[in-house]
Amino acid sequence: MNVNVIVVLLGLIVAALVYFVPAVVAFSRGVPNKGSVLVLNLFLGWTLVGWVVALAMAARSTQQRSSY
Repeated sequence: MNVNVIVVLLGLIVAALVYFVPAVVAFSRGVPNKGSVLVLNLFLGWTLVGWVVALAMAARSTQQRSSY
């Protein structure tokens, strides 16, 4: 395999990981709207605004449930 091909493949993998950071954050934090974050990230994450909105939704504070 050519070194350039390996570098391109590694770059694509890193780009995909960075692209889906909001979805990973949402699922790892267990936010209630994690499905919305994933859909927004998937379809509008390519725009900087969509990615930032998805990250903001994923990072918002979660409400603690009462133990009644």
